[in-house]
Amino acid sequence: MEAEQWGRRIRAFRKLKGFTQEGLAGEMNISVSILGEIERGNRMPDEDMIQKVSQTLKISLEELSPKKVQQS
Repeated sequence: MEAEQWGRRIRAFRKLKGFTQEGLAGEMNISVSILGEIERGNRMPDEDMIQKVSQTLKISLEELSPKKVQQS
């Protein structure tokens, strides 16, 4: 579930910043298939990957991070 949340956030910001999967993957020096797996929630991004996404998209880690849902 956490991987899905990260994937949705990364995909949303990628589109917001005008990147295609190919463009973002190229900027980050990773394969399109890895980025696709992350965006679909099939692969959890590691800390280095999260840092690269944040830097490449020029957003803070706080913006990129999925918000914790508070339970009542």
